[in-house]
Amino acid sequence: MKTILLPSALAAFLAAPAIAAPASAELQQVQRHLAAVDTMTATFSQTDRAGKVLTGTLSLKKPGKVRFQYEKGVPYLAVADGKSLFFIDYSVRQVSRWPIGNSPLAVLLDPKRDISGIAKVQPSPNPGILSVEAHDPKHPEYGRITLIFARNAAGPAGLMLQGWVALDSQNNRTTIRLSNQKLNVPVSDGTFRWNDPRRQGGRG
Repeated sequence: MKTILLPSALAAFLAAPAIAAPASAELQQVQRHLAAVDTMTATFSQTDRAGKVLTGTLSLKKPGKVRFQYEKGVPYLAVADGKSLFFIDYSVRQVSRWPIGNSPLAVLLDPKRDISGIAKVQPSPNPGILSVEAHDPKHPEYGRITLIFARNAAGPAGLMLQGWVALDSQNNRTTIRLSNQKLNVPVSDGTFRWNDPRRQGGRG
């Protein structure tokens, strides 16, 4: 399978178990924001450690569904169907699968998830930005991810997710920036279906 950093970073994020920690007022604000978002669509821009940029569209629907659809000509797809996250490489007809159940990805996908066990607020020089890092210090091999929110009075709980920075155990950094975010808009369950190239040879 060709190397692409976003899915590996997502896989690391998926793998880390929850750990206990007290919640801060800002974490509670993030919790309220996440609980208020049932669906989201956005345009994303992915930048890897070499500076290569890929773009695409993100669709999210709670509980447990997300799709990273890359731009035309990129033969990759990352999609979660409510139970598992799949990374599909259509160029070699290969599919990888990870469970999404009890994992930090539930921060985005489960409105009932308590983020205090896996996340902490990070200092920011910009008072308009709130950054929250999720990782398990007992398992550095899982990597870490930092969710970045803008303080926005028009957003749920006064926040809007701007993207995230993922760092895997080999210090490969992937930055995701979101734009054109639309919250709580209709998103069809069919958005999270995909074609299995092992059987059909098709694209998602």
